[in-house]
Amino acid sequence: MSENSLPRVERLRSLSAIRRLFAEGEGGFVYPFRYMCFKESGVTDDVKGDSVSGGVEVMFSVPKKFHKRANKRNVLKRRSREAYRLHKQSLVAKVAEQGIALDLALVYSTKEILSYKTIEYAVQRILGQVCSHL
Repeated sequence: MSENSLPRVERLRSLSAIRRLFAEGEGGFVYPFRYMCFKESGVTDDVKGDSVSGGVEVMFSVPKKFHKRANKRNVLKRRSREAYRLHKQSLVAKVAEQGIALDLALVYSTKEILSYKTIEYAVQRILGQVCSHL
């Protein structure tokens, strides 16, 4: 499988993991995203569930509060996923090197529908900040 893919095992789907992420995780804001990350030390891929990404699981959210139409929410989530998919290699490598598991949530937090370039730049900055804090 290509290293630029985003398979299902790299997506954060567990409700308990999502609750833990928002309850205990650290976060920040890079316009237009609010992000949360939660790292578990000493966790291998076997415990996390055969993750090909070295223990990184990510979720994307666009609140209905800001964007009522589903097609607009879907466009923003698609742009966010694409930007993450293309720029995740440095984060995946750092997490795999340290042998930790990382959960990451990106929440789109503005009413404007921004271009892909703006979203891509924000995702790159978020990934850089998360990498530097590991």
